[in-house]
Amino acid sequence: METPLAKVVGEKTAKALAGHLDLHTVGDLIYHFPRRYDERGEHTDIRSLTVGEQVTVLGQVRRTNLRPMRQRRGNLLEVLVEDGSGGVLTLTFFGRQAWREKELRPGRWGLFAGKVTEFRNQRQLNGPEYVLLGGGPDDAPGEAAANGEIEEFAGALIPVYPAAAAVPTWVIARCVRVALDTLTPPEDPLPATVRAQRKLIGLDTALREIHRPSSREDLYRARHRLKWDEAFAVQLTLVQRKVRAASWPARPRPRRADGLLATFDGRLPYELTAGQRRVGEEVATDLATAHPMHRLLQGEVGSGKTVCALRAMLQVVDAGGQAALLAPTEVLAAQHHRGILDLLGPLGRAGELDGDAGGTRTALVTGSLGAAARRAALAEVAAGRAGIVVGTHALLYEGVDFADLGLVVVDEQHRFGVEQRDALRAKAEQPPHVLVMTATPIPRTVAMTVYGDLEISTLTELPRGRSPIASHVVPAAEKPAFLERAWRRLREEVQAGHQAYVVCPRIGDGASTAGGEEAGGPGEDGRRPPLAVTEVAPLLVDGPLHGLRIEVLHGRLPADEKDRVMRSFAAGAIDVLVATTVVEVGVDVPNATVMIVLDADRFGVSQLHQLRGRVGRGAAAGLCLLVTEAAEGTPARERLAAVASTTDGFRLAELDLEQRREGDVLGASQSGRRSHLRLLSLLRDTELIRDARAEAIALVDEDPELDRHPALAASVAALVDEERAEYLEKG
Repeated sequence: METPLAKVVGEKTAKALAGHLDLHTVGDLIYHFPRRYDERGEHTDIRSLTVGEQVTVLGQVRRTNLRPMRQRRGNLLEVLVEDGSGGVLTLTFFGRQAWREKELRPGRWGLFAGKVTEFRNQRQLNGPEYVLLGGGPDDAPGEAAANGEIEEFAGALIPVYPAAAAVPTWVIARCVRVALDTLTPPEDPLPATVRAQRKLIGLDTALREIHRPSSREDLYRARHRLKWDEAFAVQLTLVQRKVRAASWPARPRPRRADGLLATFDGRLPYELTAGQRRVGEEVATDLATAHPMHRLLQGEVGSGKTVCALRAMLQVVDAGGQAALLAPTEVLAAQHHRGILDLLGPLGRAGELDGDAGGTRTALVTGSLGAAARRAALAEVAAGRAGIVVGTHALLYEGVDFADLGLVVVDEQHRFGVEQRDALRAKAEQPPHVLVMTATPIPRTVAMTVYGDLEISTLTELPRGRSPIASHVVPAAEKPAFLERAWRRLREEVQAGHQAYVVCPRIGDGASTAGGEEAGGPGEDGRRPPLAVTEVAPLLVDGPLHGLRIEVLHGRLPADEKDRVMRSFAAGAIDVLVATTVVEVGVDVPNATVMIVLDADRFGVSQLHQLRGRVGRGAAAGLCLLVTEAAEGTPARERLAAVASTTDGFRLAELDLEQRREGDVLGASQSGRRSHLRLLSLLRDTELIRDARAEAIALVDEDPELDRHPALAASVAALVDEERAEYLEKG
């Protein structure tokens, strides 16, 4: 498996495989699995091909037409290919083509690879690479091998590989055949007991059958076995990490019957939901143990996660410790700080004139604090007077010292990296308890796979007083009148005394920003640059929203300006906020009832769901309008239609997963290196993942470090390297 490809397929081919497909060793090539399998007579569905796409099509020649070109010298050969379902594709070849016309006789089957173009509403491949498969009406024996690369396609199932223009699928198939013919059967790392119990075929058989399957049944068995390897590797990694984390010592923070938490609960002006009470008990039990809590708290926008987190923080303060809440942006940190102060009232202002002597203090630490305010806040944190500390990444810096950090609450997990969480952990003598909050609902298999080393609590009910949100797609290019109506609808809401958001994918002025505020790079795919806050706001002021009070909000504004804008908007002094995704999480203005998202197709499903959650937070119904120029029938438009059709966050999370490469979810793109997690589908393989988890728990129970299974340990390390394991950890 470690043999360089140059020794097997030759220097020239090896260089092409490395340069275009990042394949360097026999193992890389063997694990470069076919994307699909075609059968002669089965159609490729030519009608679904997208213009500009690089494709490989299995088709049968129907007729050819060789004619002189009108504008210049030479001939044009047009070859009509059908896919078996009525889909027709034209192949065009320029120059002297008599020999090719003879080769591409009607009835011949072939694989044709090239870039899809369109001419007079007809899909075309111009000058495609191709390989003929034989099976024509009058082929002589052996004639199918005229192109010299046919042996790979002798079976009924024809593998089609992820390929490049310079390395077509048949070249990869030939290289795979050569590699398999010379490959020493690899040691099977999966324990024989697991193989027998789960009725799995051997690794060597699986690797051969996935490339050259004898039948659909053999292919299924091969894929099933290789999916098991992937799921088992991920689950072993997570189970091992969970076991190690559970063995770390932590200071127990048990609940006090007469403490700050009890007083807070007694003064709450509303009743906790059943879900909030249940989550509270789960968290309280974890905090009382001598091992660090690692819990994920998920719940829809507005489900009351903040109150659950605050109650956990008060339990830790009661036990003599401090709690830190990490927010992804300064806007959100400031809002959390204000929200906690409002919830606590006098209990959060100990030592002040109107403070409760039995309370604590709440400090805000962000990068933009003035020198004097920063010194005062840090002194309170270091002395332990501030039991609750809210901040951004600034909490991780040198010079922020805690007296006794007992709990870390991380808001919106996907915005914080592993190193940042580790830096905060390092500020405590023993690992603090960790509570991660996310408003992005996570499908069960993703939770099991990506968050497999955390305990999970879910809030499903929305608190009383939340209003429904209606969502609609506004096709601006096809129906400009719909966009005009959208702006009139916004004006109507403002005239009724409400407020609105207009969200753009980009800040503008040329520079891009970190933190996910710039969605969709300018012109990266030939389209116009995404709309920008700084460009859209003046157009609205002078155009459809003339006369309304409009301000902008984005991540490049100074912190005090962001805070001023948010306070003004919350106070009702601004009618329309033109913003980036800086408003995606945590911004809570109950009077905002309408949101117009421009270039909505540039945002992900989860982002749109998060954004939409900013409206309908009060008594009045919410309205979200998704403006797009994406054409009807395109994946982008279908995605928006799906978002508009449901407010069920779990359904949308599954849709998001379908839309993205699953490797992204498993961290393949996080490390910038190729992952061997290729076949596992978090949506389709739920049962397999669950079974793999059960086997992983049993194996780690009897052999925690896999010392008795060295081949398995090596296989896991190859599939889930340390960097990716940390990404998966999410702890």
